[in-house]
Amino acid sequence: MLSILIAAGTALPACAQQPVNGTSYYLPKTALRFTLLIEKTTYTPGQFAIYADRYMKTGNVQLQPGQSYRIVSTRMVPVGVPDSAKQFTLDLEKKLSISNIDRDENGILLAINAKGHRQELPAPFVPGRKKALPNPRDFMNEDILTAGSTAKMAELTAQEIYDVRENRSMLVKGQAEFMPKDGEQLRIMMNSLNQQEAALMQTFEGTSVKDTTEVVLNFTPTAETDRQLFFRFSNKLGLTDTDDLGGSPYYISVKRANNVPTPAPTAKEEKKAKDDFGLNVNVPDKIEVTLYKEEQPVEQYEVLAGQFGKMENMSAELFGKKQTSKLLLYPVTGSIEKIEVENVK
Repeated sequence: MLSILIAAGTALPACAQQPVNGTSYYLPKTALRFTLLIEKTTYTPGQFAIYADRYMKTGNVQLQPGQSYRIVSTRMVPVGVPDSAKQFTLDLEKKLSISNIDRDENGILLAINAKGHRQELPAPFVPGRKKALPNPRDFMNEDILTAGSTAKMAELTAQEIYDVRENRSMLVKGQAEFMPKDGEQLRIMMNSLNQQEAALMQTFEGTSVKDTTEVVLNFTPTAETDRQLFFRFSNKLGLTDTDDLGGSPYYISVKRANNVPTPAPTAKEEKKAKDDFGLNVNVPDKIEVTLYKEEQPVEQYEVLAGQFGKMENMSAELFGKKQTSKLLLYPVTGSIEKIEVENVK
């Protein structure tokens, strides 16, 4: 029993071990969450691909199966992650009017004497249901299916396609042997002919099936950087390792706006130390983020980042005997979102 208790005690997460005289918390640093929608196209050659140019006059038909990839869209969302260099402990032994301290699941401080709000990330991408491709054999007549060779099947299939096109043309011109009675019947007949042609053309042109997936890449800037390698992407392989030269390089640059200068120390620092109970907030600075594909810029963003700028210490007077405060912080930057001061009754 003793060994079980010891094992259970050592298995407790570090975030659950709180100091006796206070509560530990982190201020966040701002990470960049990039979401890439990558489309994969899988090509399968048709049964009569080698006869496509002879019978359908369709050039450049691929005879071998293959796959290709492309980036459909790029989206960036800033997120807050714990900054290990900014871990602090609130000294609650002092007589402070603090009734509630709200942190997120990672220990980032969100609010004091109030309920903070968590960051809501965009919903993950959910691909739509793919429509099943028609089976060309369902549209082949008896002559095609019983032909003695592949070449003869290809010839008869091509003739069937030309017959479908001729029938459609006669319908459009109003010269068909059996004309529809109304517009709805015409629409049904045209859709049927279009479906038949598309299915039979697959035997010559082949099929291309597209699948779209979502890939998330995280980047946490710690200093200004110029064209740092972020990831590589290949039209033939998709997302590749950064050391795989088969993929085109994508770079990321970070430039600080320097809108928040660091103040010089003053004579009031000693007085502030007396009112210091361990509460700090970020004063973030703006950064300009540019994503490059090789040498060309692809996307540009402006973001407030908690690790840039400066940090300020909050006085214990905000939570004193005569007045108290409700403090809300932005979960992404660690800066003050709202502060309300109330008199203590």
